[in-house]
Amino acid sequence: METAEEQKPRVVVIDSLQSWEFYVNQASTQNSPIVVHFTASWCMPSVAMNPFFEELASTYPDVLFLTVDVDEVMVINLLLLLFINLSNLILCFALICLLPNTMIICDMYSTKSTWTVTEVAKRMDVKAMPTFVVVKDGAPLEKVVGANPEEIKKRIDTFVQSIRDSVA
Repeated sequence: METAEEQKPRVVVIDSLQSWEFYVNQASTQNSPIVVHFTASWCMPSVAMNPFFEELASTYPDVLFLTVDVDEVMVINLLLLLFINLSNLILCFALICLLPNTMIICDMYSTKSTWTVTEVAKRMDVKAMPTFVVVKDGAPLEKVVGANPEEIKKRIDTFVQSIRDSVA
């Protein structure tokens, strides 16, 4: 029988800028490092790295492991943007009908209300998939581009050891 800690997902899926900021803030507060796997469902090397990333998450319980599927979130946010703009159009039409002598400005192209993880990818300077980024206090410290398990593990080992040395 697994304990509650063992049942908890070891890799957290980030699906919005809000969830990114929540987990980064939480990790910063707890002085915990983060390893992020930027992926895309169409990228076979990214998909092939998923089991390895899960294994890493089990190996390093003091490290927060996040995965960001940039393309999946872009599709969701495009649909959300379409819905928001359609809602704005209906609202503007209703306001025009209700208040015919009032000037009404409708912002149909604003993306302010849609939060995407593409902004996270931009902040981390991710340009290819898969990309693995070691993050501390919200700042990228190490980056590995491509499916290179040995290099990823080496960077995490080095980083975790440096944290242990600084605490000791």
